[in-house]
Amino acid sequence: MAHSGTEAPELAGLPLLGSLLDLKKDSLDTFLRARREHGDVVRITAGPPGVRATMYGVFSAAGAQQVLAGDSANFRKDNAFYQEVRESFGNGLLTSQDEDYLRQRRLVQPLFTRRRVDGYAAAVAAEVATLADEWRDAGTEPVDVLEDMARLALRAVARILFGTDVDAAVEIVATAFPEVGAYVLRRGYSPLNVPRDWPTPGNRRAAAVHRALYEVCDRIIAERRGSGAAAPGDGQDLLTLLVEAESAEDGSFDATELREQVLVFLLAGHETTATSLGFALHLLALHPEERKRAHEEVDRVLAGRTPGAADLDALPYVTQVLKEAMRLFPAAAVIGRRAVEATRIDGVDIPAGADVIVAPWVTHRHPDYWEDAERFDPDRFTPEAEAARPRYAWFPFGGGPRACIGQHFSMLESVIALAMLLQRYDLEAVDTVVPVAPAITLQAAGPARCRLTPRTA
Repeated sequence: MAHSGTEAPELAGLPLLGSLLDLKKDSLDTFLRARREHGDVVRITAGPPGVRATMYGVFSAAGAQQVLAGDSANFRKDNAFYQEVRESFGNGLLTSQDEDYLRQRRLVQPLFTRRRVDGYAAAVAAEVATLADEWRDAGTEPVDVLEDMARLALRAVARILFGTDVDAAVEIVATAFPEVGAYVLRRGYSPLNVPRDWPTPGNRRAAAVHRALYEVCDRIIAERRGSGAAAPGDGQDLLTLLVEAESAEDGSFDATELREQVLVFLLAGHETTATSLGFALHLLALHPEERKRAHEEVDRVLAGRTPGAADLDALPYVTQVLKEAMRLFPAAAVIGRRAVEATRIDGVDIPAGADVIVAPWVTHRHPDYWEDAERFDPDRFTPEAEAARPRYAWFPFGGGPRACIGQHFSMLESVIALAMLLQRYDLEAVDTVVPVAPAITLQAAGPARCRLTPRTA
């Protein structure tokens, strides 16, 4: 909706702290309330006078499209949160800008063609089969599908990235990423931070975790640059391809740049897919009719065989389930930018230098695009239903020139994994509600346990 005036309405907060306490308690609900009470562009302030932060929440599909695509050059990754991510994970594709980003994108893009990504299907299927066997061995004990999908997605992306060096990377990443993510989150949303090199207990712990993470990446990169590697798919793992990536215009990646790309791929490549897969299983476990339809499609199309990349188009309902899970639980629940110049969004003035957020969590629940938005309904994603909605009513992979380069890989992995697990098991939810909170990606604040019943196709 467009407002009659040009100044953004402000979400009511406390006189001294604004909306700081509400944002700390539940930022996602605060953004939902902001849209519900004030419309599609809302000014939100947080913090005491002198260090008070102001952000503009943009919640319409048209507004999200303007920020991410149509006027993307005016909205940069210059805010405090991205700076903290940059200092922890480096200046890779997720955080780089301007010519750095364009150079990296040109070097990396050939690694993510549909044909090359499809070549990783067998590696994904092998990791899923291992997990499915572990579930069989678990017997009658419930499994936490969010925890297990995080482990699966990390092993899959590490296998594709590192080839034979999976175990060395997985152990460190699984321990380090949650700690690094929590550190980034604390600093990114704090109005005041001490320098990272001050020897506070928190800084010392973070520095130790960073060293361990960097050392394992640097060791594997050094070995790969010296020897090459056999790998899944077409014979080369992603790290080998990164090492070999070169062009006359852009040169090649040096050792630090390689580490930065690896860290971004590990972060974005496993947390987003794990969220989509885990919540897809959780939602199916809660909804027997939708689960039955998914089982029937998998049984009919695959007839007991292992799926491959060529099967994705033949599994439309499984794909719809995943898309609906990504609508309700988008891994990138909130996306931040900073306006370079003053502009207008949905009839509301945004000043130069303002922090702007678009929020899939909110837009994916917007009543203008989604009827009974909290209801799980995969039929929202039939081709006809998708064509009837604005393009940015659903944007779990971002959009515009900074859209996620790995979205085809994420869908390939998710469809194959969900289909294979549904082949082997029926699920019944133990936990009916799973609280969540935003971090670098959306994080569950509790388990999503399911009871498993082995089945035969």
